[in-house]
Amino acid sequence: MAGSAHGHTPAAWTGVIISFIGFCIAGIFMVAANVAGFWAGMAVIALGGVVGLAMKVAGMGMPKESEEVAAARAEASAKARG
Repeated sequence: MAGSAHGHTPAAWTGVIISFIGFCIAGIFMVAANVAGFWAGMAVIALGGVVGLAMKVAGMGMPKESEEVAAARAEASAKARG
């Protein structure tokens, strides 16, 4: 797992931070029994996903792994197991 960079991209961090803010907003308004505020928080959560996806499409996410790299990774893993 040390060689994995799962989620360590600007797109991932931005999407998660925006969604976390949305969860906080929704949680506060749920406790306050304010339906409109709760749904506003839910909209911010969805916005986090959209922003993260848009940033990934713009090239700020993880690049796709080529078939050669995937094959080399599988071969190295098989050798490591014995």
